[in-house]
Amino acid sequence: MRYGFVIDQRKCIGCHACTVACKEENQVPLGVNRTWVKYIEKGVFPDTRRYFSVMRCNHCDNAPCVAICPTVALYRRPDGIVDFDGERCIGCKSCMQACPYDALYIDPETQTAAKCHYCAHRVEAGLEPACVVVCPVQAIVPGDLDDPGSPIARLVASQQTQVRKPEQGTEPKLFYLGAEAAALTPGMQERRGGYVFSQVGGIPDPGQPNRPAAGPPAPPDQRVDLLGLARTVYDVAHPDRPWGWKVAAYLWTKSVAAGAFLVASLGLAAGFLTGDALTGLAVPLIGLAFLLLTTLLLVLDLKRPERFLYLFLKPNPRSWLVLGGFILFAAGALGGLWLLAGFVGNLVALQLLAWPMAAVAAATAGYSAFLFGQAEGRDFWQSPLLLPHLLVAALVAGSAGLLLAARALGSAQIVVGGLGLVLWASLLASALVLGAELFTAHGTQDAARAARLLTRGPLRAPLWGGVVVAGTALPLVLLLSAAVPLGSELAALLALGGLWLWEDLWIRAGQMIPLS
Repeated sequence: MRYGFVIDQRKCIGCHACTVACKEENQVPLGVNRTWVKYIEKGVFPDTRRYFSVMRCNHCDNAPCVAICPTVALYRRPDGIVDFDGERCIGCKSCMQACPYDALYIDPETQTAAKCHYCAHRVEAGLEPACVVVCPVQAIVPGDLDDPGSPIARLVASQQTQVRKPEQGTEPKLFYLGAEAAALTPGMQERRGGYVFSQVGGIPDPGQPNRPAAGPPAPPDQRVDLLGLARTVYDVAHPDRPWGWKVAAYLWTKSVAAGAFLVASLGLAAGFLTGDALTGLAVPLIGLAFLLLTTLLLVLDLKRPERFLYLFLKPNPRSWLVLGGFILFAAGALGGLWLLAGFVGNLVALQLLAWPMAAVAAATAGYSAFLFGQAEGRDFWQSPLLLPHLLVAALVAGSAGLLLAARALGSAQIVVGGLGLVLWASLLASALVLGAELFTAHGTQDAARAARLLTRGPLRAPLWGGVVVAGTALPLVLLLSAAVPLGSELAALLALGGLWLWEDLWIRAGQMIPLS
């Protein structure tokens, strides 16, 4: 049994009865929706036409929200319904990033994720979903896709239906009949500053009263609109970027922590670091302090931080949020042993710890590549260059942090010079990875649009001025010039600042492309 929906857009009159019935049946709070009707218009007056599209959870057979959910709060039932358990949700918002269809939201009352669950309580009682019952034109057809005699199975088998974003491989079970392609493809829609009934951005987000729920219209993209101009003229408010500065800061602090241990481990193996105060005490103190900051940022970003331990008590082993938590724990344990060995001045123990610490530090820096890879709704984050990006970022952050510590502790010139060389080489590698991420071919149009927002759009000033010039080019020059007083320290500070800015811009750009 595989329950699904067919939406017959040839019949839909855009009355919003399904939206109202869903909100009433499931007591959905104001400001959020489990199902909604979107209007677009095509053409130029007087030759214009309006199209409707009903948006909701697609109950995918290969649901990315289920894979990324760290506590199994989202799960696929035997009947094919993708359901959720609010009692297990920690409010990490990762499911919102994983869903390519913008179907999930954070309930402002419970602070947990929620979405359409096919009115499972009604289905179990032998009833149809509330939206089906209330539709005045019978445009919503539910049923079992595995039953060849059911009306929905006959429609899918005999009619030309469409699904949203089939290239994502999620195997959605929400089929559209007679839908306008532009209505189902956000990249083909132009968003302006107002709708037929309202202004964009006028509804406050209940979870964040000082921030508008619907952001400003997306910047125009001249490469879109190949099939004719389509304008979004009515839509519901969507929450602003689910992941904000805390996630960007988490990437930065994690790079510093992992990079400090990674650079020190490689330095011990190469022989230019010894068991002095820098390696034995400063390295573990920097690494453990920034690991603690990383953990605090992760916890504080949760909507239900008191449930943080569910990551370990009710884990989903497929989620890289869970696997990443165990990696951070391992890094903390090895870091504690490193601190103990450094405190007693045992160089042999430090050398024995170097190789396992290097492996765990690299895993700490790089696991986020797989986490963001599970965020399948954000095409810009699916880059194969993300893992090298994170590893190089760790080398930049670690060498910069240790260079500042070495200067403060008065370490030997060979140590300072070695760290400066690592920083210079890491910055050069970072520039190459940055250029490849932004200017090489992208797998999808949405990923390319996000890259253009960085290089030529509203984010171009901080990218070119802050990341490229101040955060990369200037430190490279300073590290080569011995004539500038405190040049290496300034280079390290600029490199750390440029890295933080890049992580923030990267997080923002990926979420500026609309999903629905």
